[in-house]
Amino acid sequence: MEDLSMKRSWQSRDWSRLIKLFRGLTFYERFEQAIILTLITLIMLVTAIATIHLIGAVWHLVVDVGIDPINQTIFQAIFGAIFTVIIALEFKHSLLVVLAQHENVIRVRTIVLIALLAIARKFILLDLHDVTAMELFALSAAVLALGIVYWLVREQDARVARDAREQAHLKDNSAARCEPERSSS
Repeated sequence: MEDLSMKRSWQSRDWSRLIKLFRGLTFYERFEQAIILTLITLIMLVTAIATIHLIGAVWHLVVDVGIDPINQTIFQAIFGAIFTVIIALEFKHSLLVVLAQHENVIRVRTIVLIALLAIARKFILLDLHDVTAMELFALSAAVLALGIVYWLVREQDARVARDAREQAHLKDNSAARCEPERSSS
C-alpha cells in the first residue's frame, strides 16, 4: 500500500515539474516538446502492438506448431521481431531523454546505436543461401563505419565531459584560493 502512495506522489511531482517547465518555454520549444510527446505516444503504441504480435507468434509456435530446433527460419523470424521491439524501445528512450533534458536534438550517438541495432537485426534475418557476397560486404562495411562513428562520438562526448569537469575543478580551486585571502585581509 505504501508503494502505491509513493508512486502516486512521484507521478504528481513529475507532472507538476513537467507543467512548470512547459510554462517557461517559448512557443516553438512547446511545439517541439508536444511533437516529442506525440512521437513517444506513437512509438509506445507501435511497440505494444509489435509485442502483442510477438507474443502471438511465439504462442503459435509453442502450442500449435511446436518449436523445431532445425528450422532456422522460425528462429530468425522470432528474433527479428524481438529486435524490432528492442529498436522501438531504444528509440522511445532516446526521445524521453530529449524531453527530460530539454535538448533540441537527438544525439548522434543514439541515432548511430539505433542504426547498429537495425543492421544487427538485418544480419539475424539474412538467409545466407539468398544473399550475395556483395550484399554481405556492404552490410559489413556499414557496421564497421557505424562502429567507428559510434566510437568517435563516444570519445568526443567523453572528452567534452572531462574538459567540463576540469573547468569546474579549476573554478572551484581558484574560488578556494581566493576565500582564505579574503578572510585574512
